[in-house]
Amino acid sequence: MVTYSAITKVKDRKRAEGLGVAFEKLNPAPMGVGVFELEDGSSEWEVGAYFDDEPDEVSILILENAFEATGIVISEIPETDWVSKVKRELSPVEAGRFFVFGDHDAEKLPQDRVGLLIEASMAFGTGHHGTTKGCLLALDSLISKNKRLDNVIDIGCGTAVLAMAVGKVSSSKIIASDVDQVAVEVALANLKANKLQNRIDCLEAMGFENELIKSNAPFDLIFANILKPPLIDLAPSIRNYLKSGGHAIVSGILDVQASEIIEVYHQNNLKVLDRIDIGEWVTLTFI
Repeated sequence: MVTYSAITKVKDRKRAEGLGVAFEKLNPAPMGVGVFELEDGSSEWEVGAYFDDEPDEVSILILENAFEATGIVISEIPETDWVSKVKRELSPVEAGRFFVFGDHDAEKLPQDRVGLLIEASMAFGTGHHGTTKGCLLALDSLISKNKRLDNVIDIGCGTAVLAMAVGKVSSSKIIASDVDQVAVEVALANLKANKLQNRIDCLEAMGFENELIKSNAPFDLIFANILKPPLIDLAPSIRNYLKSGGHAIVSGILDVQASEIIEVYHQNNLKVLDRIDIGEWVTLTFI
């Protein structure tokens, strides 16, 4: 079955969100619409819609002009078995003592590594992205230095790979949270696959706004692998919920954004202990 995509870029959030709403009102209606800020420092936004039937070119041209979009490109998307594709193309990832793999690569787990199984159909957050790998390497460094990890929280946990990494090497009390209920369901499935479902509390929450989170604070280690705007918003809370002598590992930061994040966190009495650069992505450890 062939499906269709219509993708473009616009200059600001207001236009992007407006175009997203306009896409949803098209006939035929799209199967889904995505609106994302580009992470290249351009301040531009990408808007995409996906259709079962080819969208009307005249309607698309009207939207392109109305929202000053940079050419809405309509493309055919051939049917793809994405799970099989992921299994073929996502090789295991090594990050210090950690080895992140799909169930199709279970036989490749070295005996001297800590295995983290991520289901192939849940590929986001497998460690292939520089932010996830950077966080695992930062955690590996803290473990090597015998830092306390008695009480840990992973904010914006995604697949829960970071929370699971802690769970595999310690007896820590661990919370994994995400604002997206789908991400929470993915995390719960991965916890079960790694036999950690009884070790890690996984829940839907916005930042630290949850009674279980507040009642378990302060934390020895806080992960926040998200994006620049929420990282800035969370800076005061990370300071308030971090135990004295504790560490915060934050990522989702482009190299051009790192200095601003460092300055904001410095203003909140947090200083950089370590920095890991992987491609264009930066992971920072604060104390």
